Amino acid sequence: MRFLDKVALITGAGRGIGKAIAERLAEEGAKVAICDIDRELVEKTAEEIRNRYQTQALAIYADVAKEEMVNAMVDEVIKTFGKVDILVNNAGITKDNLLLRMSEEDWDKVIAVDLKSVFLCTKAVIKYMIRQRYGRIVNISSVIGLRGNVGQTNYGAAKAGLIGFTKSAARELAGRNITVNAVAPGYITTEMTERLPQEVKEEMLKQVPLGRPGKPEDVAGVVAFLCSDDASYITGEIIRVDGGMAM
Repeated sequence: MRFLDKVALITGAGRGIGKAIAERLAEEGAKVAICDIDRELVEKTAEEIRNRYQTQALAIYADVAKEEMVNAMVDEVIKTFGKVDILVNNAGITKDNLLLRMSEEDWDKVIAVDLKSVFLCTKAVIKYMIRQRYGRIVNISSVIGLRGNVGQTNYGAAKAGLIGFTKSAARELAGRNITVNAVAPGYITTEMTERLPQEVKEEMLKQVPLGRPGKPEDVAGVVAFLCSDDASYITGEIIRVDGGMAM
């Protein structure tokens, strides 16, 4: 039980990778605050975690691209648990289109949810982490931020920006015993990827040397490691979980 007495906040945790991360941390003893834009879904997920892992799970509805909602979210976590030890910035969306056809609205929305939210959430929690001289922050980037992809200039820019943010924040916060790392998933089976046309999924799979898509639990395991004391001497690192896709 690596996370007994630890409090973790995970954004975008109603489903998919975020839910798997919340479940993994809860399984290992953490009290979890899970945030999502889908109020009904986040309540359901929190209830499942409480029943399955017999731990505290706080459900929070919030749009993490809005500063006032982020600050209210962190205030609620502190009011409920008294502290926050772990932040996992997982919330993200895609609005794919070729650059020539991409609207300014779709560009702005992806940058806001996938990149600005990480700035807002990190800024809101670090004052508490600095005070307690302890913190673990993990940002969920993507191999698209490393290698790019047709039709995803907005998503690729956001996820690449997240890598630069991770390295810079790691340097700023290292002296306060706060580590900041990122995980870059590749082709992971989620509701989002399952909606892709079959020919697109087959083409993606051809790019994976291991020959299979990953599972949300594959990402959750790496996140749990980075949040644990086993990774206390790792910061500013970007770990790919992609079956070799971007090597």
